[in-house]
Amino acid sequence: MVEYPQKETCALKGSSVILPCYYDYPESLVVEGVKWGHKENFFDGPFIYDSELNQTWSRFTYSGDKNHNCSLRIDQVEDGDAGKFAFRFITNSDDGKFTGEEGTMLKIGDLRISLVKPKENDVIKEGNSASLTCTSSCDGGEPSPFIWLKDGEVVHNGSVLSLTDMSSTHSGNYCCTYNGATSGGIRIDVEFGPKNTNVEVYPSEEVDEGTNVTLICNSHANPAVMNYTWFKKHRNNVTVLGEQRKYSFGKFSQRDDGQYFCRSTNKHGSSNSSDVTVKVKVPPTKLSAKLIVILSCVVILVLLVVTSVAAKIKFCKNRITSTETDCEEETQDNIYVNLPDFDKSQSQEETQNDSYIVYTPVQLKRKSDMEEQTDSHDESDSVIYSVVCRPKPLSLSDVEPSRHQTSI
Repeated sequence: MVEYPQKETCALKGSSVILPCYYDYPESLVVEGVKWGHKENFFDGPFIYDSELNQTWSRFTYSGDKNHNCSLRIDQVEDGDAGKFAFRFITNSDDGKFTGEEGTMLKIGDLRISLVKPKENDVIKEGNSASLTCTSSCDGGEPSPFIWLKDGEVVHNGSVLSLTDMSSTHSGNYCCTYNGATSGGIRIDVEFGPKNTNVEVYPSEEVDEGTNVTLICNSHANPAVMNYTWFKKHRNNVTVLGEQRKYSFGKFSQRDDGQYFCRSTNKHGSSNSSDVTVKVKVPPTKLSAKLIVILSCVVILVLLVVTSVAAKIKFCKNRITSTETDCEEETQDNIYVNLPDFDKSQSQEETQNDSYIVYTPVQLKRKSDMEEQTDSHDESDSVIYSVVCRPKPLSLSDVEPSRHQTSI
């Protein structure tokens, strides 16, 4: 007697499934072989599983025993596995072959992905939102989580995958798995206008005169850039050069020197590159002449500054020295002049007629020295002390010629 607990089982394509089965027989008998048939091949075969054959690896595995469990496991379920399966066992009796003719039905299901976009017929653009939903055509069975994969990597658990503020990073192939089954893939392609537009210059941005120069405009866009436009800046003017991705100069000359940029455009917008300056190299001779002129100007300017500073410092030192000299003797040394007394016998009138003042160099002595000299003089001598600043020397022409006599 064979019993099938589930009359119908649903399995997702690509998953694994177990068809439960139980059987019973008299205890006096011994089970010698077990078999599983498919699609009415229940009695004579061919059997999908036969214990009497030395079978190698197969998608069909007997998971029961030779007592009462007769369950069958099917791996990597295919569409062709749908249909009726039945169990048959053989005992050691003369008529000991028994088959559960009722069998069990296997239904093949699948996983479906539905995409919800902002507008059903519109493309997904950068900044839009969308959602993916995974559903199984097989109901019942043990609950299992849905798993979402993008380009083969797990990105989410759950039947619904929400995508918000979409960008180019969301583009890729999506699929979901459930109970070991994997859905078909769905491609999400996020469209956007040109970005990261830039200019490449070959061979370089500074070339010898007469060199072949090529400008290449690069940009990232989806869909691809439809057209390119080249521009040249000259002072305040912008000139359109052409509408191709590459712009070439057969022989680059100084008149071609300037700033260049390109513009890339697709149905979602356009983008300009940064300016690139391309110019002819300056010949070494011209460069040396310019350097000589510049260095000469710098040297002359430095010499002028140094000379001016030195003259100013010297002028200030002379002023300080002159001031210190004029008053040095006044602050440090006193001048003492000893004038002897006039002869008493000489009349005052005669003295006035015959004498006059003459400035002559005098010996400078400190006061202490003068005091010692004073003590050595006769008390009768009259001594006059005078403190003066050192006068400037006078020429002889400044003195009126006359007979005179002076004693110091």
